[in-house]
Amino acid sequence: MEKITSALRLRMSYKDAHYGGNLVDGAHMVHLFGDIATELLIKSDGDEGLFLKYNEVEFLAPVYAGDYIEAYGEIYEVGNTSRKMRFNAYKVITSRTDVSPSAADFLDEPVLVCRAEGICVTPKASKRK
Repeated sequence: MEKITSALRLRMSYKDAHYGGNLVDGAHMVHLFGDIATELLIKSDGDEGLFLKYNEVEFLAPVYAGDYIEAYGEIYEVGNTSRKMRFNAYKVITSRTDVSPSAADFLDEPVLVCRAEGICVTPKASKRK
């Protein structure tokens, strides 16, 4: 099987912050994984498919407004209509509001903030590839 991957990089905005100290809701990472899963299914099947379930989601480090996140996904197993996927989200730039309102640092080592595994399906009637 040819490895199928997808990636996103985006800045967490202040509208993404839901908690004190401009902490971003962990569910936002799951939302990013859903977007990546959609792209993976389009690449593999020519259809957006459906997200069936997450087997596991781990929130490993906080994310704040102003942080930049890189999220990655891959299909690691293909069934008849199912696709097993892995996802990782890394903080690559961190906001430094302790220095000034617009200060930020590019991290030498990305910080793994969330990882997950899940299963998506593409109904046979929808599969175009």
